[in-house]
Amino acid sequence: MIVLLGVLVVVIGFATKRNPLLVVGVAGIATGLLGGLSPGKVLAAFGNGFAGSRAVTIFAITLPVIGLLERYGLQEQARNLIARFARLTTGRFLALYLGLRQIGAAVGLTNVFGHAQTVRPLAVPMAEGAAERKFGQLPERTREKVRSFSASADNVGLFFGEDVFLAVGSILLITGFVNTTYGTHLEPLQLALWAIPTAVCAFVVHGWRLLRLDRQLERELLTAHAHDTAVVEAAK
Repeated sequence: MIVLLGVLVVVIGFATKRNPLLVVGVAGIATGLLGGLSPGKVLAAFGNGFAGSRAVTIFAITLPVIGLLERYGLQEQARNLIARFARLTTGRFLALYLGLRQIGAAVGLTNVFGHAQTVRPLAVPMAEGAAERKFGQLPERTREKVRSFSASADNVGLFFGEDVFLAVGSILLITGFVNTTYGTHLEPLQLALWAIPTAVCAFVVHGWRLLRLDRQLERELLTAHAHDTAVVEAAK
């Protein structure tokens, strides 16, 4: 039972908002030592885990490339592009992004979009640019809200879109487990077809939430503007 103290380390670390990588690393080391492993074996376990999951570290290549593009004006160009489409509001743009993300995931293109390569450098500045075109400079709280909705559009689109793809890992895992455990002959196509109604419902529900974002922003920003005006008038 004492090895479960590693879980407590994770809970405390996340509750106090520490660096996630540091929290998980300390929890792993603590769990290994409490489980009776020597420091050398703990280090070997980390090495084996890293070697077995090398694809996770692909961000080490992606992030410098994105950072270089941003340094040379990628976000500014994204804002300029969205400014050309007067009818494309923040909510409409994010609903469009949700649809593209879901369709891409449904045909197996799960890595075409994503937080590092699309949301941060393109989707967020375009969503913010659409709001700034209509309301002017955004308060930091509103800017964070737009960013969170941008991230949610990517998450929901990927999560509910990828199950429509036949060769995704979750579909193959389910069919393999069910066929082995219950002696059935479940085909991946059957699960993929049943995932389509769920994906459509997810798009409708979250798309509606994204479209409502325009009214929320208008209400919040107009209220904030009225408050600022009243403060200025009172100061005079």
